[in-house]
Amino acid sequence: MNRRMSSRSVSLTSTFLLLAAGGAAACDNDRYHDEGFYCADENGVIVDEDYCDDNGGYRNGGPYYIYHSPGYRSGYRVGQKLPSGGSRFAYNDASSRSTYGLPSTGRVGNGTVKTGVVGKGGSGSKGSSGSHGSSGG
Repeated sequence: MNRRMSSRSVSLTSTFLLLAAGGAAACDNDRYHDEGFYCADENGVIVDEDYCDDNGGYRNGGPYYIYHSPGYRSGYRVGQKLPSGGSRFAYNDASSRSTYGLPSTGRVGNGTVKTGVVGKGGSGSKGSSGSHGSSGG
């Protein structure tokens, strides 16, 4: 018995293939990358990471944020201003910490680099508490 595909079947198959190809292209934009993290003040000046420790860290002044970017490397020192192009979230934003593979509470060491972070990174902020795009330069 010879069976032919109806035009409806061909149309649905073609539509599925186009959607699948589009989905694969969209996933291609979510590449894995390395992301560097630093504790810094609202101006992007690096401070001791204890300022971003919500488990008993000290908070003289503030507010403090965890800045991140694929462009941040380890080795920046306390007192240095981070390069522009990074993003930040509040040091106590457990949801954003978890999104980037950081502990949801506690200390995050300056210069921590997480590998395999999904997304483009550095193009915007994560988290809603005191976040903004660029850290300045």
